[in-house]
Amino acid sequence: MQIDFGTTNRVIGIDLGTTNSLAAFMDLTGPKIIPGSDGDKLVPSVVSINPRLPNRDREGVGALTSGEIVVGNAARELLLTQPERTVYSVKRLMGRGLEDIQEELKLFPFHIAPGSEAVLQLQLGDRTYTPPEISAFVLRQLKQNAEAYFGEPVTQAVITVPAYFNDAQRQATKDAGRIAGLDVLRLVNEPTAASLAYGLDKRENGIVAVYDLGGGTFDISILKLHDGIFEVLATNGDTHLGGDDIDNLLLRIALEDVQSEWGEDLSRDSEGVQRLRRAVIQAKERLSFVPFTFIELEYHGNKYHREIKRDLFDKLILPIVNRTLGPCRNCIKDAGVTVDQIDEVVMVGGSTRIPLVLSAVENLFRAAPHTELNPDEVVALGAAVQAGILSGEVQDKLLLDVTPLSLGIEIMGGVVSKLIHRNSTIPASATETFTTGVDGQRNVLIHVVQGERELVIDNRSLARFDLKDIDPMPAGFARIEVRFLIDANGILNVTARDVRTGAEHSVDVKPSYGLTDEQVEKMIQDSVEKAEQDFEERQVREARVEADTILAAVEKARRHDAYFELSDEERAAIDKAVNELLLVYHADDHNLIKQKIEQLNQVTHKLAENMMNTAVRGALKGTKI
Repeated sequence: MQIDFGTTNRVIGIDLGTTNSLAAFMDLTGPKIIPGSDGDKLVPSVVSINPRLPNRDREGVGALTSGEIVVGNAARELLLTQPERTVYSVKRLMGRGLEDIQEELKLFPFHIAPGSEAVLQLQLGDRTYTPPEISAFVLRQLKQNAEAYFGEPVTQAVITVPAYFNDAQRQATKDAGRIAGLDVLRLVNEPTAASLAYGLDKRENGIVAVYDLGGGTFDISILKLHDGIFEVLATNGDTHLGGDDIDNLLLRIALEDVQSEWGEDLSRDSEGVQRLRRAVIQAKERLSFVPFTFIELEYHGNKYHREIKRDLFDKLILPIVNRTLGPCRNCIKDAGVTVDQIDEVVMVGGSTRIPLVLSAVENLFRAAPHTELNPDEVVALGAAVQAGILSGEVQDKLLLDVTPLSLGIEIMGGVVSKLIHRNSTIPASATETFTTGVDGQRNVLIHVVQGERELVIDNRSLARFDLKDIDPMPAGFARIEVRFLIDANGILNVTARDVRTGAEHSVDVKPSYGLTDEQVEKMIQDSVEKAEQDFEERQVREARVEADTILAAVEKARRHDAYFELSDEERAAIDKAVNELLLVYHADDHNLIKQKIEQLNQVTHKLAENMMNTAVRGALKGTKI
């Protein structure tokens, strides 16, 4: 079907999903899904490459070109017969390194190219592709579907990402859009997009929880709606939790059954594994509507047939469902609201069709969740609304997103100075002024970190760069202005500037790969559990920095003429105070260090006065009053 709306600067909304992807647009009546040429709205996020065969008419190849990249439904069919040449769930790999994906590699039939630890590359046929390049094939298919539907070029898009995607994963998504020929105007958190689709016309004011359990990720967001403004109060989630985990659980059980019944380890047969995977997924989907079903497989003359009841299914997946509830409780706490204050709960993602998931969410929030919209489509519909906001088709609506983790820089003592705090509304900027710690310092190292802990060593390092050629001044006199700017896509730009000379250095933070799953899940939890310990350690380190400063000043003063104007007793008192401070310097008691610093301050008062008098006499020498 082709519709001609005339030539416009059209912006489409895209849900780039782990399992399926789809695109939508705004028309006069609201957001609409764009169908493909086959009429299907969903494009499976699967990419395959047809083998280069001498016989082009070989059975199974059909009309496909030898060596052709295949996307969507056709690729999903090829997953059965050539799984080693087919990539799926690539969203799990976006912006991540080899060390982050060891668990996935045990389940994926495709291969990682050797020697690519820093830049992950997937082996597809006789070529290698990065995860953004694979995702670009899916985005290109959605782009072509939209262009066929509208009868005009489509070059601009809004793409959704999980709320907990870090900088590297967001950047990888933007790169995929660029490779596909799309100008990505905005990355929008998936729960936020869902709130647009559900809440735009339903409620002008209120608090909404968006529970998004998709194929590969789980997100929970608490949003406040007021006067047409959608503001995210808090986000939480798990970048490694979704329907895929349920599929893999059932698949492992089925593989054990098959090995017991057939005496054959089917896990070594890629095609057999994919056929069995499809069978367990179909059974899982049926169990959302019927009390029992069967997992059935016929393969190489063998038959596997197992009944599975919903109560057994619920027991098996209960730990997975419960893993979503912890982030929900943390998100409610971070938002500063109670369950009773939440007016509506929105369900997003195909896995929310599972009755156990619905009941768990209803029990937690004590309210029946919204399920009116197709959970597979709601994110794309919201992306279309955001696209309409950016293109001007939707008026009087504003979207405010938040950054999920705090951002700051390392300061003296190995502690963190946070410039932009967790759950700050983005786009966001913050500027602070710092100084040098060494006399005559010409360069300053700027170390950018992300996380909630007090010490640099406990947070994630994002970037390091030098601000060079600053004015060589005494310690504490230089003024270094550091500015953090997070754009609408959550990408961080850091600028450091010498206020006196104007020398400046800027960097876009694009780490090579993201956090491990354990780091993502534990980061905020650790910051709460270890808050007291971290704060005490920070106080100790700050006390040591203060001690370093006064010890350096006293050492410098000892070479000054004013020091020798003191009596022997006064100089001895200073020496004693210095030694006592050095003795407690490495103690873990910041109060004791502070006490010795104060003692040293007191016994050096006269020395400071003498130095000041000497400086004044020098300045006034030869001057008449």
